[in-house]
Amino acid sequence: MDVLSLKGKLPFEILESIAGRGISEFTPPQEEAIRNGLLGFENMVVAAPTASGKTLIAELACANSILTRRSKAVYIAPMRALVSEKYEEFKQAYPYLKTGMSIGDLDSSDEWLSSCNMIFVSTEKFDSLLRHGINWLQNVGCIVFDEIHMLGDTSRGPTLELLITKLINTCNAQIIALSATIGNSDEIAKWLNAKLIKSEFRPVALKKGIVYGGEAYYYDTGGKTEVKKELEGTNKLPELLLVQDTLSQSKQILMFYSTKRNAEAGAIKAGAVVKGMLKREEQMKLEDLSGKVLGILERPTEQCVKLSNLVKEGVAFHHAGLLNAQRRLIEEAFKNNLIKAICSTTTLGLGVNLPAHTVLVRDTNRFDGGSSEMMGVNEVAQLFGRAGRPKYDKEGRAMLIANTKEKIEELYKNYILARPEAIDSNLGVLPVLRTHVLAFIAENFLNGKGKILQFLGKTFYGHQYGNEGHMRRIIEQILNELVEFEFITQEDNDYYRATKLGKRVSELYIDPLSAKWIIESLSKAQDDVGLLYVISNTLEMRPYAKATEEAEAMFILYRYLYRDSKLLEEYDRMDYGFYDPVRAFSTALMLRKWIEEVRETEIIKEFRSTPGELYTKITNADWMIYSAIELSKIAKNPVHRLIDLRVRLRYGIKEELLDLVRLEQIGRVRARALYVNGIRKVSDIRNNREAVTKLLGKEIANKVFAQLG
Repeated sequence: MDVLSLKGKLPFEILESIAGRGISEFTPPQEEAIRNGLLGFENMVVAAPTASGKTLIAELACANSILTRRSKAVYIAPMRALVSEKYEEFKQAYPYLKTGMSIGDLDSSDEWLSSCNMIFVSTEKFDSLLRHGINWLQNVGCIVFDEIHMLGDTSRGPTLELLITKLINTCNAQIIALSATIGNSDEIAKWLNAKLIKSEFRPVALKKGIVYGGEAYYYDTGGKTEVKKELEGTNKLPELLLVQDTLSQSKQILMFYSTKRNAEAGAIKAGAVVKGMLKREEQMKLEDLSGKVLGILERPTEQCVKLSNLVKEGVAFHHAGLLNAQRRLIEEAFKNNLIKAICSTTTLGLGVNLPAHTVLVRDTNRFDGGSSEMMGVNEVAQLFGRAGRPKYDKEGRAMLIANTKEKIEELYKNYILARPEAIDSNLGVLPVLRTHVLAFIAENFLNGKGKILQFLGKTFYGHQYGNEGHMRRIIEQILNELVEFEFITQEDNDYYRATKLGKRVSELYIDPLSAKWIIESLSKAQDDVGLLYVISNTLEMRPYAKATEEAEAMFILYRYLYRDSKLLEEYDRMDYGFYDPVRAFSTALMLRKWIEEVRETEIIKEFRSTPGELYTKITNADWMIYSAIELSKIAKNPVHRLIDLRVRLRYGIKEELLDLVRLEQIGRVRARALYVNGIRKVSDIRNNREAVTKLLGKEIANKVFAQLG
C-alpha cells in the first residue's frame, strides 16, 4: 500500500512526517492494520517479528487520535530504555506536538503531563500515576502497550495485566498491543476485544542455523532442507569462528550468554579476534571511547577497567552490572558500527532497538540454584529477532552452537522448528495481588470484595482460568491482612476504606508487607546498621547482596548486642515472609561501607558485586528510606536520623561531610578533599577561596562560588 493513497484519510501532518523519513510504502502488517480499522480507532493486537513495522502502526494510531479527536495518547512499555527510545523517535517525527516522558519518581502525579499531547511512560509509572489520581485519564484516546508478551513475566506481568484491565474498564480509548510472535496472540486479542494482526513479515530475511565444527547448518522455512556452509576463519572455537566470519563480511555480531560472567569471558575471547581486524581510524575512535567508558566514575572499578580495555579492541560486554552511562556509550558505538561485537546477557533482547547482521545465542541453558533449565522458544525467538539491520543487510542470520553432531538435531527441533509457547497469566498468587488490592481501595476504585472479584474476573487470568474460588480465598486473606496492618478499615461486610497510612503506602508504591515491617521495626534500630537493615530487609531490595563471612559473624554479634530490641529476631516471624535475613543484613553492611566512604572497588570486590548492582542497590535504598520518612511523618515519629542517612547514602559520605555536599559539584571525593584540607563547612569555602580553587580547579570552584552569592 502506497503511503500517499491515504491522502484525505489521514491528517496531512502525519503523511508529511512519514514521507519525510523516506517511507513511501507500508509493510504488509501495517497495510493489514489499516485495512482492518486502525484509523477507525479499532483495538488491535499486532504480533509480528522485530523490524516488521509495529512501531509505525502504534505511531499512526496515536498521532491520528491526537490530531483528529483532539485527545491524548499514551505509550506504555516495560523497560525504561525502550520508553526513552520511542519518546525520542516520536518527538523527532512530530516536533510540533507536545510530547512528555515520565519514567522516574513513583511518588508524583507529574501534573505537567496534563498539558502534553503524547505521553511516554513505563508500566509501573503509569500505574503509579493512577494511584495519585491524575485528572486527564478521560482525555486519553489511544493507549499503546508495547511488549505485550511481558504478561507472562513473573515479576512485571501482573502489574501490566491489572493496568490493562483497569484502563479498558475505565476509559474509552483505542488499545494497541504490540508483540513479537507468541503462541496465543489470538487469546490475548479476544481478551482485549481487539482485531489480531498476525504476520511473519520481515523486511530483512532471517536465516536460522546451527554452528558445528567449522560449518553452519541452515534450514529452509519449512525446516526440511539442510544447507551446509563453511565459515570463513581459522579459529577452532565455534563462537570465535563465527565472529571471524561475520567481520570478514564487514558486519557486526551480538552474542548472548546465560550469565554476566560468561558474557565477560566471551568478550575477552572475542577481543583477541576483533582487534586484529580493525582499521587504524576505528582504533583511534575506540581509544577515545575507551577513555569515556573509564571516566564515568571518579575512581574506576576493576569492571570499568576491564570494559574500557575491551572497547579498545572493538568489543564490549553488556549486562545489568554496567553503569547506565556506560551502557549508553556502548549501544551508541555499536549502532555507529564502531564496536563490532557485543557479548550480552539476555536482558539486551528486551531493551533498546539494537540489531546486528549476526546473532548468536551461545547458551540455551540456564543454571539456577544448581539446576539447569532450557530457555523457552519465545525468548530465543526474541533474541533471534535482533538479526538483520533493515538499512544495511539483505539478510540476517541467527545461530545456535552444537557441541556434538547429535546436538544439531536437538537444537533444530527445540528452537528452529518449534512453535512459540503460549503466554500465561501469573496473577493468581497472594504477594502479587496484595499491593494492588490496597491500591484499588486507596483510589476508591474498588471498595468491596464482590467488586474486586468481579474486576479480577475481567483480567487475563480470569479469561484464561475463571477460577473464582481460588481468587476469592486469596482476596479474603489479603483483605484480612490489610485490616490487621491498619491500612484499611472494614465499614460493613463488603465495604472497605483506606486509612491515611494505607493511602500513603499505596502512593509510595511499596508492598504493604514492606511498609508494615518498616513501621514496626524502625524504633528498634539502634544505629546506622540497624536502620539500613530495616530498609534492606524488604521485598523491594531483592535480590539481596551475597552473604559474606563478615556479614554472618556480624549478624550473630548484632543479635547478641541488641537482643533487647529484638530487631534481628523478627525474621523468625513467618507473617513477614522474609526468609533470608543474613543476606539482607549483608546488604545493609554493603550500604554501610558506602556511607563510610569505602571505595567502590573495595565494596564490589568484598561483596562479589558489580558497579551497576551497587548503584541499583543505592537507588532502591534511597527510595525505601524516603518511604520510611513519609511513613514516619504520618506516625508522628522522628525523622532526622533518616533524613541524614538518606543524604549520606545519596553521596556515599560520613556524617561530617553533610554540610559540604549541600553545594552542587561537590560529591564524596571533592568533599573529602576539602575536609582533609581544613575546609569543613560551607562557611569555610567563603573564607578560603584560593585554597578551594587549588583543590577543585578553577572551573569547578567558580561554579561552587556562584552558589554562595
